[in-house]
Amino acid sequence: MSSLRISLGYELEVRGRTREVERRAFENVMDQVVLGDELGFDTAWFVEHHFTRGFSHSSAPDLVLAAISQRTSRIHLGLGVVLLPFQSPIRTAERVATLDVISGGRVEFGTGRGASPLEYQAFQRPFEKSRQLWEDSLEAVLAIWNADGEPITRENEFFTIPDVAVYPRPAQEPHPPVWVASTSLEGYLAAAAKGYNLLGMTMLKGIDDVAEDIAKYKRALADHGFDPATRRIALMIPWYVAPTKEEAFATAADPVLWYIRRQVNLVTPPDYYDARHATHRVLGQLAAGLPPEEAMQTLREHHMVVVDDVEGSRKAAQRIQEAGATDLILQAQVGGLAHGHVCDSMRLFMSEVMR
Repeated sequence: MSSLRISLGYELEVRGRTREVERRAFENVMDQVVLGDELGFDTAWFVEHHFTRGFSHSSAPDLVLAAISQRTSRIHLGLGVVLLPFQSPIRTAERVATLDVISGGRVEFGTGRGASPLEYQAFQRPFEKSRQLWEDSLEAVLAIWNADGEPITRENEFFTIPDVAVYPRPAQEPHPPVWVASTSLEGYLAAAAKGYNLLGMTMLKGIDDVAEDIAKYKRALADHGFDPATRRIALMIPWYVAPTKEEAFATAADPVLWYIRRQVNLVTPPDYYDARHATHRVLGQLAAGLPPEEAMQTLREHHMVVVDDVEGSRKAAQRIQEAGATDLILQAQVGGLAHGHVCDSMRLFMSEVMR
């Protein structure tokens, strides 16, 4: 387990409707990343979501990471992920490169196409063309960076790059590491075809199914001429560790179940059904109907969440590594969990679980 890199992941939930609660949530997560920098966490990942009240107010993760970059010195800054279809590749290249410059080359460039039809409607992009939009946008962003300040030209139905040079250039040469976020085997294989690092989660499918997908991702890397040993695979999991199992459950069960309810209601509409994500429907039923102890038992059994003591967390981290992950992203701040509890869990994880 010593080779497993440990990071932090944030949806930036806001549990409450007042402006003061929202402001304090931002303040707390930035303080937590500063603590993570001191404790030795590898990367702080921030998602990009829009219109997801309560569940995620992280609509401008690059701005949050820019602020964090000035209060930290070592921890990497993960965009997990930039929703590429919703803005010009020029703006993506400019903003990510600027963050890389002001942070001293600490950016991890996570990309994705998004899964919300509402976002596509609001940004006036066709949801049915989401994969094409993502692929074309990513190719254009990388082309800008690889041009090293020379003019480039690109054009498709949704954007134009009219023979312009784009600045600044990233601090990292030729550009920050590229990650692709996915919850499906199709997405894993698309990432493997290009040799990109992988961002995944266990919330939808559970650790056993995810492990099978990771194995297929690694085989696909090799089939496309990439050495699987050189690629990173990160899994993001809500995680709370306490001195005893009883204390962990008493503290974190309610925030974790609140988070899952918000995820199911906002990310997956009530009438949504997709056979590839059947477990997601089970989670929805758990969150809505089962008593907390039964719900948590199932979630913990499949490593969809980890709420445990030190020894249980060690075993869970070992299972994550056995599944093929190189990186574990802790959602230490989940569901409005109190800031003090989050910091205590972070300290305990790094001092005892990873010892």
